[in-house]
Amino acid sequence: MEILKTLFEQWAGVPCTECLALGANGSSRRYYRLVGERLKVKGEMGAAAGNISHLTAIGCINDDIRENEAFFAYSRHLHAKGMPVPELYAVDDDRRHYLQQDLGDQTLYGLLYDKKRQGGGFDAEMLGLYKKTLADLAAIQQAGADMDFSVAYPRAAFDRQSILWDLNYFKYHFLKLAHIPFDEQRLEDDFNTLVDFLLQADCNYFLYRDFQSRNIMLLPTTHYPLPTLYYIDYQGGRRGAAQYDVASLLYSAKSDLPEAIRQELLGHYLDVRGIRGEERQRWLGHFWGYVLVRILQALGAYGYRGLFEQKDYFIQSIPLGLNNLRNLSESHPLPINLSELKRVVDLTNVLSLPLTPSHSLSLPVGSSHSLSLPPKKSLLSESSLTVTVLSFSFKKGLPTDPSGNGGGFIFDCRALPNPGRYPEYKCYTGKDRPVIEFLKKEPAVDQFLDHAKALVGQSVEKYLERNFTNLQVSFGCTGGQHRSVYCAEHLARWISDTYPCRVEIHHREQDK
Repeated sequence: MEILKTLFEQWAGVPCTECLALGANGSSRRYYRLVGERLKVKGEMGAAAGNISHLTAIGCINDDIRENEAFFAYSRHLHAKGMPVPELYAVDDDRRHYLQQDLGDQTLYGLLYDKKRQGGGFDAEMLGLYKKTLADLAAIQQAGADMDFSVAYPRAAFDRQSILWDLNYFKYHFLKLAHIPFDEQRLEDDFNTLVDFLLQADCNYFLYRDFQSRNIMLLPTTHYPLPTLYYIDYQGGRRGAAQYDVASLLYSAKSDLPEAIRQELLGHYLDVRGIRGEERQRWLGHFWGYVLVRILQALGAYGYRGLFEQKDYFIQSIPLGLNNLRNLSESHPLPINLSELKRVVDLTNVLSLPLTPSHSLSLPVGSSHSLSLPPKKSLLSESSLTVTVLSFSFKKGLPTDPSGNGGGFIFDCRALPNPGRYPEYKCYTGKDRPVIEFLKKEPAVDQFLDHAKALVGQSVEKYLERNFTNLQVSFGCTGGQHRSVYCAEHLARWISDTYPCRVEIHHREQDK
């Protein structure tokens, strides 16, 4: 963090006055928002002398230097061509620390989630945003086509090896964990047949690789009816077919777009690209193959994070992924023989799917292999629960609950080891790396949080079942600076990763 702060001061010309840890969404990269203050001179942007302006940047720490080099090269290339990607501000000599443009916190997925939670669904505003996104995607794919892919990581192209990695991810992390029987050699033969078919497409575009709504940032603007859209997390990009990224956006299980909307957006993308007639039919033929690969790869991820790591949130995504797979197999069969893969797909459609990790995922006894699926239930779209997580100081009284529910859980952290007793930690909070490392080494802290998660998790599950709207969880310590802040941050991340509900976090003493 000290390296990031030094980079910030070199870039901004003022010291960093605040450094806030941000979520990394499962990545090993660590992100921080760095803030500095400067005085505006009289007349600058109509400001009076002495007004304060804030300079912000997003700092990243990532030990994977090859991944960083790909991100640096892609960012500079795309930014130079006018593409809406974050500007790279500064890179440290160690190539592990860097600063980039701060694009705020609102994502396209977050807006869609909020609209669903409020009963609005996919409205005209969302349709306009998705159409703008696909137009931008077409421009990015073409602007990056002449990229230097020698820096790509882990491979320069989405080639046979890359596609087989994705397919095997589905085989080993979904099929095997779900106990779905398959003939491995026949399935491998089908995988190779599918890859041969996919590589007949034009594979000379910039393939973004992780083009999904969580990686699309929305910045409000006063001069355009839609927010300005920016695109992040493309460090896994490589040369490949344009169809893959379109499939990633439209067939994301978590976004769960209506099928009619998907078809309209797909047509819009093809119109933007000017793809018509016989070329359009050939493009679409390969597109459905890439949709299949993307869905299978996603199911592999849900299997690993849900069935293996036992995370409810990912288990609850499995029915959505399987519903996508069923619709695809019924509506868009591929013009190639994939008999073993088809048999496996048929088996996945009769799975017994619990929504908690306490049950195994397996085929019902005596089931027929018909194409049927348990009723689709999107907890993401139905949940109206907001969990508010607080930290506070007992010296300044118990927190109030504005929802009217009476306060929920209040956990007392004062029995935990206290970093505030040591001078070297007094200037930090529970969101800063030195305090985090101090508390992570204490077994009592992990034990305390395990008990808290067991209690809170039981309530969250019941609140979701009964469609409750609010739950408050508070952590208190002596000063509301170290232990309570750390525990609140830890629990908030755990709830967000595990349950389909909105999570808000407030640090009462710090927010003041």
